[in-house]
Amino acid sequence: MLMTYLEAVRRGIWEEMERDPNVFLLGEDIGVYGGAFKVTAGMLDHFGEARVIDTPISESAIVGAAIGASLMGLRPVAEIQFADFITCAYDQIVNFAAKCRYRWGAAVPMVIRAPSGGGIHGGPFHSQNPEAWFAHTPGLKVVTPATAHDAKGLIKSAIRDNDPVLFFEHKALYRRIKEDVPEDDFTVPLGKAAVVREGRNLSIITYGAMLYVAREAAETLAREGISAEIVDLRTLVPLDDQTVLESVKKTSKVLLLHEDTLTGGMGAELAARISEKVFEYLDGPIVRVTAPDTPVPYSPPLEEAFLPNAAKVAERARWLTHY
Repeated sequence: MLMTYLEAVRRGIWEEMERDPNVFLLGEDIGVYGGAFKVTAGMLDHFGEARVIDTPISESAIVGAAIGASLMGLRPVAEIQFADFITCAYDQIVNFAAKCRYRWGAAVPMVIRAPSGGGIHGGPFHSQNPEAWFAHTPGLKVVTPATAHDAKGLIKSAIRDNDPVLFFEHKALYRRIKEDVPEDDFTVPLGKAAVVREGRNLSIITYGAMLYVAREAAETLAREGISAEIVDLRTLVPLDDQTVLESVKKTSKVLLLHEDTLTGGMGAELAARISEKVFEYLDGPIVRVTAPDTPVPYSPPLEEAFLPNAAKVAERARWLTHY
């Protein structure tokens, strides 16, 4: 069935609510209004106010309530209206939810959905990519789907998981991406990357909306005789080292691409792992293409200059190929 990225997330949640009565939703404006992006439209009427709960504008209250409910055996799916404001619940997430299993063996089967990313001219408070903040915290799982198929399959896996999952949905993909998605019950496993394009000259490792930047760059490079392999991580924690390292061993050159800012981003962690584990296979330096270390600009021309794009990727890929 042809489905947008947004509809894929929505259908995945809907199916899990039909399957398991312990799944419920909470967040700002998710009920009567149907969510800021309309992901939860129609769910209040179908599932009722006991399972689709409009909350006050308090991210700390939303996450705190979700943690408590999960400890009582429910499976909450909490929405943070914009991922940037997840910081208001940072304490509950990293100092409580992430540590419950370690401290006393308690499962915390909750999902925190967080629309993230730029490209919508949202400015510095509605455009950030905070995934690396949480990838650094043991006890959390971090998911970043790029396709409609994966968005549906991964949200279902996240809801069924018994540990807290941060589920980052790129806002610019919601209505831009449309593809065939199976209507039946399927899941995409957490912790498994996908090789979405085979290549031989270099590997582009990426996730989220940058998958489409990588694909565009790869098409440009192919016309120049440069064969780029693309690996979509899909899940940042757990990280699929094996798929990444096998790709790098195959091509011997690697470009790491993410929309998040440079310093301390996932590219840094990937670069370290690649250098430690397959250094002898490398025929060139590990290259990162990311956003610069500044807040996300509001001005459309400045935001365009800030975000990684296919031209930037192709330029660095050419340099690396001929290194």
